[in-house]
Amino acid sequence: MDQPRIGHINFLNVLPLTYSYAHGYGEGLALTQAVPAELNRRIRERSLDVSAVSSIVYARNSEDLLLLPDICIRSDADVESIVLVSRKPAGELGNDRVILTAKSETSHCLLKIILHTAYDVMPEYEIRAIGLKDFLPEDAAASLLIGDDALYLYHHRQPDLFYYDLGKEWNEMTGHSMVYAVWAVQKSFAASCPELLRLAHGRIVGGMREGLLRKQEAIRSVLAEKNLSYEILDHYLGNIIRWDFTEKHLESLRLFYRLAHEQGLVREVPDLRMARA
Repeated sequence: MDQPRIGHINFLNVLPLTYSYAHGYGEGLALTQAVPAELNRRIRERSLDVSAVSSIVYARNSEDLLLLPDICIRSDADVESIVLVSRKPAGELGNDRVILTAKSETSHCLLKIILHTAYDVMPEYEIRAIGLKDFLPEDAAASLLIGDDALYLYHHRQPDLFYYDLGKEWNEMTGHSMVYAVWAVQKSFAASCPELLRLAHGRIVGGMREGLLRKQEAIRSVLAEKNLSYEILDHYLGNIIRWDFTEKHLESLRLFYRLAHEQGLVREVPDLRMARA
């Protein structure tokens, strides 16, 4: 193998790393950029060696995966880019249809945990491709969006709808940070290609660090194609979304897995095993 196969999320929440990949850090890497759901599928199929994936994917596939140290996608409270938009208060969604974005998996589990635990409701869920043009279908009472679409809706609210930031809801319910995505490593790759793993780790962690140092340039590079202001993105990246992955955040991830297990969303609570990168 000449190049490690790396999956990268095609969302603004990793813009510093996206910018670094485009300015040297992607050299020597076979990069695949896609939404989380697509990267989740590819890591399961073993067509990627290392990838950012929805954090629930690790819990469901921990027999084959390790965690890349030092990096995740998390928030300490508000997240702004994982949002439930509803026609009615969350506590009244008991018998209604709630549409779940087809782009992710962690957000599905997180919403189910929050609605059941904090609001004592278990609505009918349906996974469907939705976007800004149809973010709240007529046949649904609420919909869950993530990523750039959710970030736009969070900052452009309609007065007749209810908006729930799932990071804020999780923090108010548990007092913990929320880890939305991790970088997963194939165990077989870690065992057979330790030098390539070290290369990938250095490019990913180093690229995120370098991209943050050049955050102004990174934001300006996407303003023409995004319908969000510089000020929103400047606050979002580093103040709302964070990327360090410490023992404190591992404990938050363990709590998420325990609650997911209690609600039957994962078979077991996995051990959190780090790759030696």
